[in-house]
Amino acid sequence: MALRITLRPLLGAALGLGLAGALLLPRLPAFAEEAPRRLPEAATAAHEPPGAQVAVFAGGCFWGVQGVFQHVRGVRGAVSGYAGGASADADYKSVSRGGTDHAEAVAVTYDPAVIRYDELLRIFFSVALDPTQVDRQGPDAGRQYRSALFPQDAEQARVARAYIAQLGAAHAYAKPVATRIEPGAAFYPAEAYHQDFMALHPGHPYIAANDAPKLDALKQLFPERTAAQPALVNRPPA
Repeated sequence: MALRITLRPLLGAALGLGLAGALLLPRLPAFAEEAPRRLPEAATAAHEPPGAQVAVFAGGCFWGVQGVFQHVRGVRGAVSGYAGGASADADYKSVSRGGTDHAEAVAVTYDPAVIRYDELLRIFFSVALDPTQVDRQGPDAGRQYRSALFPQDAEQARVARAYIAQLGAAHAYAKPVATRIEPGAAFYPAEAYHQDFMALHPGHPYIAANDAPKLDALKQLFPERTAAQPALVNRPPA
């Protein structure tokens, strides 16, 4: 969301639109990226206790990452937010300036009886981002748009390291996977206006250009994993 960080807020302010108006300004199309693909299953399966679990992913703008995971079967909820930094600057204004340690991230609550952590990783790397990009995704540049995993326990860290190593050994991409593993980071939910953004604003120029293709890829590459209805923050599934 680089233009949302730099050009759009400034232009919105100049036009007297404020932040809400600035969010409606168009975005440039994404730069050329690695195409989505159905990556191989993880050789290392996650061993998780029964009951709801949480996994935190960062892959550029959280609008699209949230939108993808909200459509995955077994996901009970996906919340946009910030991870990697301190609570004092876990807000959009601070993070968007690029001077914090935060990344835009999504906390995914899931049922491991339906989909395990390693299976979420497979979907994440397959359709939610280009994991070879360093401190950027598409048109969005800065550390806040880095590709990162924030393991919630030692098992998630083990599985994440194993899958990244597996992708590297298989030369799944032309360039090395740049996704970082950052254990021990707290997650802070983002402001209400960022939640369910993709579902609420499907015609937004940025969503249409950068995020809708990710959801289309999920449906095409993982139809067996795609939920009929999204698990929205403000409207949980029945």
